[in-house]
Amino acid sequence: MMDGMKDSGIRWIGTIPENWNTKRIKYVANLKGRIGWQGLTSEEYQDEGAFLITGVDFLDGGIDWENCVHVPMKRWEEAKDIQIEEGDLLITKDGTVGKVAIVKDMPGETSLNSGVLRIMPIEGYSRRFLYWVIQSEEFWNWFNYKNAGNSTIIHLYQGDFAEFLYAFPDYAEQEAIADYLDKHCAKLDSIISDLEQQIETLQKYKKSLITEAVTKGLDKSAPMKDSGIEWIGKIPEYWDAKRLKYLLSSPLQYGANEAGDDYDEEWPRYIRITDITEDNRLREDGKLSLEPKLAKPYILEQGDVLFARSGATVGKTFYYRNEYGLAAFAGYLIKAKTKRSMLLPKFLYYTTLGIGYENWKNMVFTQATIQNIGADKYAQLIVTVPPISEQEDIVGYLDGVCGEIDEILDIKITQRDRMQQHKQSIIFEYVTGKKRVKEAM
Repeated sequence: MMDGMKDSGIRWIGTIPENWNTKRIKYVANLKGRIGWQGLTSEEYQDEGAFLITGVDFLDGGIDWENCVHVPMKRWEEAKDIQIEEGDLLITKDGTVGKVAIVKDMPGETSLNSGVLRIMPIEGYSRRFLYWVIQSEEFWNWFNYKNAGNSTIIHLYQGDFAEFLYAFPDYAEQEAIADYLDKHCAKLDSIISDLEQQIETLQKYKKSLITEAVTKGLDKSAPMKDSGIEWIGKIPEYWDAKRLKYLLSSPLQYGANEAGDDYDEEWPRYIRITDITEDNRLREDGKLSLEPKLAKPYILEQGDVLFARSGATVGKTFYYRNEYGLAAFAGYLIKAKTKRSMLLPKFLYYTTLGIGYENWKNMVFTQATIQNIGADKYAQLIVTVPPISEQEDIVGYLDGVCGEIDEILDIKITQRDRMQQHKQSIIFEYVTGKKRVKEAM
């Protein structure tokens, strides 16, 4: 018979079964991490010795042992609290915070770097159940509440994590829930993985079509010549290849550095890097406005192409259309306005979606310690320049084929996102007792 529900008293959990309890993790588990680095530096990394788990070694809920570095055995011996054992539960504190793994098939003595925390539940508390709790919204709602208003680098402090409050049933039901989620989520992960492979295949196909069109044209019988540019290769004999700075009607322009305001439809919308989605669209959430006088020098027009100049999005591009409404652009973006008699803006935009542009970016990155592409670098970008009539044909062709691919991509991405949301919903409902595993009741 199902137990009644009670208020957990915790906003990020809500109601739980009457026979469930809540406790802070510090009362149900021992938390151990490397104190600072205890003098350990990356210079001590080696090809043999004890395995050292870092945050980048987490893979699909386990550890990618082949990716692990090694440290001298004395480093393993001196840090007894983090001498890892088979079945240990680990969580990342830095970088991509909150990744979890259960140690399996440990190949030898293993330790942790300072960015990973070892969680050792005491008797009566299942590490497998806790693994799923940390992957659920129960944990992330707490984490986001804890970090609300924190503009600094996100970090999971051991002292804060010790205060994490979660709900749990008796041990048998904890294990039953873990068994159910192991099996059910594995099936969901398989479906999600298949969808992600389909998405990746479509994206690669789209990129190859774009690359072929902007470097070889649509006429497969056209005689070719060597462009002299490694990332472009051969181009039709009658095409040119020029640096971007010679194809612009005005110099590349940096965006406004002024802070945006709450969105006002009377004011120009303020476009930032974060407003541009991975599929080169404009987000509707998080709108900001810029005061008209400040915005005036940065107002965008149909066909302006924006380049991101730094951060994780460096090199991302965006083609502006009037349908987005009156807008100005922010300082981490650079605007290119082409001479339309020489280079159609949308042909330039499609060029930036091809493999050649990607290779050019990688070449630029290898020449600098910081991934940053300023206006001076973009000005030197070499692009193919077919006759305008042929650019129009290529743009029309790519609008058609890419539009069809994007429609399929939208369907696949929506399916993947819904499966991921379903998985998260299932995890949350079971680790908070809103749904129960019948065998354990």
